[in-house]
Amino acid sequence: MASLTLRQRDAGEAEIGEDGFKVFGGQMKKDFLFAPEWTNLNHGSYGSIPRAIQARLRHYQDSIEARPDPFVRYDLAKLNDESREAVATIVNAPVETVVFVNNATEGVNTVFRNLKWGADGKDVALYFTTVYDACGKVIDFLHDYHGEGRMTSREIEISYPIEDDEILQRFRDAVEQVEAEGKRAKVCILDVVSSRPGVVFPWEAVVKACRELGVLSLVDGAQGIGMVRLNLSEADPDFFVSNCHKWLFVPRGCAVFYVPVRNQHLLPTTLATSHGYTPKTGKRSAPPVVEGSKSFFVNNFEFTGTRDHSPNFCVKDAVAYRKEVLGGEERILDYLWDLNKKGSKHVAEALGTQVLDNSKGTLTNCSMANIALPLWRGERGAGAKETDVVVPDEDASLVVTWMMKTLVDDYKTIVPMFWLGSRFWVRISAQIYLDMADYEYGAESLKKLCERVGKGEYKKGERLAEHGVDDD
Repeated sequence: MASLTLRQRDAGEAEIGEDGFKVFGGQMKKDFLFAPEWTNLNHGSYGSIPRAIQARLRHYQDSIEARPDPFVRYDLAKLNDESREAVATIVNAPVETVVFVNNATEGVNTVFRNLKWGADGKDVALYFTTVYDACGKVIDFLHDYHGEGRMTSREIEISYPIEDDEILQRFRDAVEQVEAEGKRAKVCILDVVSSRPGVVFPWEAVVKACRELGVLSLVDGAQGIGMVRLNLSEADPDFFVSNCHKWLFVPRGCAVFYVPVRNQHLLPTTLATSHGYTPKTGKRSAPPVVEGSKSFFVNNFEFTGTRDHSPNFCVKDAVAYRKEVLGGEERILDYLWDLNKKGSKHVAEALGTQVLDNSKGTLTNCSMANIALPLWRGERGAGAKETDVVVPDEDASLVVTWMMKTLVDDYKTIVPMFWLGSRFWVRISAQIYLDMADYEYGAESLKKLCERVGKGEYKKGERLAEHGVDDD
């Protein structure tokens, strides 16, 4: 292992400032559950919860074990509704339009598996190059399931860096081309913040264009709530899903699923199909009784079978914690965005590389940024330095596997790593428990790691399995 000092943290709680709220930065790690030596630079993949939210999670789990039947039959709906009301205020949407699913991928699946495709085979599903793989495979599955002649898909190619206006134009051009071929652009899936690279997508503008062109908009906001500003009433997408367990400090897995009233009839079933479905044939025609003013849509998603609903209940607690303890959404976002831009710039400067952004700086208007490493495959590209490391093309996958595992084992941190063209990039997430010292540590770790790649150390790990679990 290269020489690098691993840091330990003091016990206790994070400080409260003169404004009455927690002081953000490295000392906030005390309020989270990280191992003393762990530096969490990848909040964007799986999130993490404060100790205060863990206590609420345990409270709900203890409550259901104390009185299982009464809790599930009578308390569950009330607690679920309280969290729906809380999350509606964060995304600025009517409460009757929001429900919960397990994660963003489930929300995307729910939409795609409910949509009806024209028998004439002219319906086309549009997606961008940066679509999250799991969501792209939903489209692949539907094509495989229905077979040729029922539905098709089309990729809208984009590569970064790129301007927002260019992305919008490519979408419009794609719809025009589909129509010129005598087909219909039925639905388009798009991101709020893409996964790899982790950049802000001009989703509001594309949603508006979808509405103008008669295309259903399905927004995969897996990276969304808690790290960017959301106003769903104003943006008015046709479908929107965002993971609460990533940036909102909610336990895994919980995602808010927004469907405006006008489109709720398009989703007759949940995933998996459960009690709320009303069959068109057969004896099982009556759904559960809808209490009070609850719609079929809300009732349908309220209970889809026995599972741990505690993460959903914690949404209201997380929203309250962020407001009462952390000072509210704007205070949080201001810190995250500022740290993201300053921290990623520092890492790039320390490595002698660059941050991935466009001319207007919109790609980093969030809590994640992508930094190039002084590492290439095949040959050095434009802007490379003579000291940059080059690895053979055939070693590219092995290098990714070795570097990520070595970061965990030797440096007690991890960041997503990926190739864009012939250059190697990493994605770092800002969070309220991080400060510039953490970015300095990340820069030092990555620099030493690249030096070790240059010495060929990764070749010793050729037996490492090239598999893993992507973000969700």
